[in-house]
Amino acid sequence: MNDVPEVLFVCIHNAGRSQMAAALLDHHAQGRVRVRSAGSEPADKVNPAVVQALAEIGLDISKEFPKPLTDDAVRAADAVITMGCGDACPVYPGKRYLDWQLADPAGKPIEEVRPIRDDIDRRVRELLDELVAHKG
Repeated sequence: MNDVPEVLFVCIHNAGRSQMAAALLDHHAQGRVRVRSAGSEPADKVNPAVVQALAEIGLDISKEFPKPLTDDAVRAADAVITMGCGDACPVYPGKRYLDWQLADPAGKPIEEVRPIRDDIDRRVRELLDELVAHKG
């Protein structure tokens, strides 16, 4: 039916880690993966340091906004990547779940957000390699 894998990135506020991961995977996948992000308790806006950290590498997420986590989003995903949302993420049988332990960029200056961005970028590239290989 759908040969494009769908990945859902989830964190509490959908204002930092999950936004970075979604933007980076979408950029690297170039249409080979459908990407969404959500938060169990969405913030009012995306963290400005996160927007700046991505802008430094040519990705513009200035129009993005935190989105609420829904059961439908989880059901639609082939892989659900959680980032510190604890038990707030619904679990469905047959889904692939990964929990990435990442520092929270909330309230941190850009100098501390860059290493988080780079860590997420590395993980996203590995995930993309796995997803594309499984399609093979």
